[in-house]
Amino acid sequence: MALKIASRFRRLLQRPGSIDLGPYERLTQLVGEAEESVLALTDEELTEAVGELRTTGGLHEDEQIEFLALARDAGNRAIGERAFDGQVVGALAMLQGRVVEMATGEGKTLAGAIAAAGYAVGGRKVQILAVNDYLARRDAEWMGPVYELLGVSVSHIGQASTPDERRTAYEAEVCYVPVSEVGFDVLRDRLVTDVADRVTAELDVALVDEADSVLIDEARVPLVLAGATRTEELDEDVVQLVRTLRAGVDYEIDGDGRTVALTDKGTDKVEAALEGINLYEDDNLDRLTQINVALHAEVLLRKDVDYLVRDGKVSLINNNRGRIAKLQRWPDGLQAAVEAKEAVPVSDSGEVLDSITVQALIKGYKTLCGMTGTAVVVGESLQEFYEVDVAVVPPNKPNIRIDDPDRLYLTVEQKNVALVEHIAEVHEAGRPILIGTHSVEESEQLSDRLEAAEIPHVVLNAKNDAEEAAIIAEAGVPGTVTVSTQMAGRGTDIRLGGRDESHDKDKAIELGGLYVIGTGLHASRRLDDQLRGRAGRQGDPGGSLFFASLADELVTRYSVSSGLRPHPDDTGRLTDRKSLGVLEHAQRVADGANAELHRTTWSYHRLTGQQRAILLDTREKVLTEDLAATELAEKAKERYDELVEEVGEDTVKDAARRIALHHLDRRWTDHLAYLADLREGIHLRSLAGGIVHLKPIDEFNKSAIASFDTLIADSWTDAAETFKTAEITSEGLDEAASGVPRPTATWTYLINDNPFGTEADRILGRLRNAIKPESVAEAEEILPEEFDEDELPEELRDADDDELPEELREADDEDELPEELRDADDEDPKDSRK
Repeated sequence: MALKIASRFRRLLQRPGSIDLGPYERLTQLVGEAEESVLALTDEELTEAVGELRTTGGLHEDEQIEFLALARDAGNRAIGERAFDGQVVGALAMLQGRVVEMATGEGKTLAGAIAAAGYAVGGRKVQILAVNDYLARRDAEWMGPVYELLGVSVSHIGQASTPDERRTAYEAEVCYVPVSEVGFDVLRDRLVTDVADRVTAELDVALVDEADSVLIDEARVPLVLAGATRTEELDEDVVQLVRTLRAGVDYEIDGDGRTVALTDKGTDKVEAALEGINLYEDDNLDRLTQINVALHAEVLLRKDVDYLVRDGKVSLINNNRGRIAKLQRWPDGLQAAVEAKEAVPVSDSGEVLDSITVQALIKGYKTLCGMTGTAVVVGESLQEFYEVDVAVVPPNKPNIRIDDPDRLYLTVEQKNVALVEHIAEVHEAGRPILIGTHSVEESEQLSDRLEAAEIPHVVLNAKNDAEEAAIIAEAGVPGTVTVSTQMAGRGTDIRLGGRDESHDKDKAIELGGLYVIGTGLHASRRLDDQLRGRAGRQGDPGGSLFFASLADELVTRYSVSSGLRPHPDDTGRLTDRKSLGVLEHAQRVADGANAELHRTTWSYHRLTGQQRAILLDTREKVLTEDLAATELAEKAKERYDELVEEVGEDTVKDAARRIALHHLDRRWTDHLAYLADLREGIHLRSLAGGIVHLKPIDEFNKSAIASFDTLIADSWTDAAETFKTAEITSEGLDEAASGVPRPTATWTYLINDNPFGTEADRILGRLRNAIKPESVAEAEEILPEEFDEDELPEELRDADDDELPEELREADDEDELPEELRDADDEDPKDSRK
């Protein structure tokens, strides 16, 4: 009951998952009092004083106060930055396992370093999980003098780090490392055949930078370790054939823009072009798959939005960060299809040896804490998935940024015209402007418009991300116009007057400070807030304004309002409350949809994680003990004794270990491939249940359990058969001759979970299209698909409101709509179709 009351109270304050800072503020006062005695110490005495606090059981409250006083002074001595009270509060909260929300420019990096050093002095090993190589290296080097003065060892890891460098770096008390690199190292260590080949240390404390982005946005992204198998080329005739297909005639795109499918007419056209074959016969399923992935690549994946072509390679764009995702690729032949589309060399394909989601990786740490500029919005999700609370630290100086109301237009073109006119007006006064766009393509299109309007500017996107620090650092200089894709995780403060605040800082302040303009709202309010937060740092003046249109992707994909009849002015601008309410509602639906996707993804990966833990326990015993020798001596006693006499017991034990590890890994690889296929088609099995209500996740778990049930036993059987005929000499096991070769090459990458969507996605997309307002459809000439109730799963046709999917409940429950939409004219959704 108490927890429910607390939860409601937090909701009332719109601070879900946040905690009371009172205890931390009281301790911070004591830190200030203790600091007076620290000032008289020499550097050597300060380091010795920290050393006297070292323990293996964590710092108690009195020890934390003394340490923080020493750390605060160390920051001032080492890098000229004395932590504000807010930074001390943030460090205390992180030492208590909280995620801290601190506004941009409030000094999260120093607060995180102090917390990490506190954990290290308390006998813990800390990995500060960054979002990219640049920030990991920069922060480790920047904070290095502070750690040195505190007597704490520090290191950093990047994509180019060698195994030896990684092994050494992980041994440091504090290691700055991109979260993806930790995941990939964990995956590689799971497949070693010799303990000495491991590089990672025990996962102890994770201090996550940009915590909301890593823990929520990227949590469902699987990190994959693959082994080389073959080059997967797409037939040229398939590529050319797909380019002749016509939208709306030969194929249809679902309302979300996530899936595309051949129509009956399109199927006939393709089959005729392929010498009259039946695409749906078993012998032609490979060709059908090629057609589907080629169509997906041609129609749904957009150059300069989803990927770039650079240096003769297809490079995916991380939409969360606006950067090249150097290790990311698409699965299921889609990578090869995009490469064929762009006429670049096809990269090697491979089989998945193992994978892990970012969420599963993070949950492997004993202690979790973190910091970000926007955590409150996802406070409930952080509690649900990680059982951590948010500590909201107030800014050191009051925020005086002025956030203007969003400007809404009927069409994208009207929005863009108004956007450029407004930029020109603000630029004429000389005020520094930062413009946030959603994609490389959009940033370059806006750049063209600004050039036509003779507005000088610089562009920061995935094509020139190497220059980002220099570009961002100068965005606060008067007269500067900076166009950038996603600002989350850029990691560089925008100071008025430039990096050293020497370029007309006073003029920038007089003009109102940095002015942030968004070219459209994001699917999450957090991303809008992250962009806004670039202005108004440390009490500076600033402003923000977002432009949007009813034809923006956010509205067309997630709006479920009906009866809307907008009345724009001569410029296309909409100011009525009902139209503006559509934006808020679309964002809430998008947030809900992403949260549900996270929840669903975690449901499917949770059982796999439990099965992996069982397998890894057995694998660890094989790797570090004599389990393999014991098992194989029992299953093939005559062969075992014979080999011991010929080559010696140590050689036989080593061979047994390698054979057993091969078959455990082989069985696990096959199991993962089975689970991938199972998940792709599980919705069909659930719909086949007839009267019985079958949940896809229940059906998935049932089949996954049955598949794994005998996996380890079957691995021992396979190992015994191999052991009986293996080539084992005094030099050891000949792996290739014995049929147990290791992969000739391995590589790591990230994938987007289920890129083709599901049948449920398609059904919900049609529902949303069916109830979209006519006027919005007319703006972009969108023709919604006809929707037949018979296409719904049977269990949804007569479902009560509380049984409906979240998106449908949002649409059906008037109380959940923004107040300004509740009185919208009610019409039959079918009447609003063209």
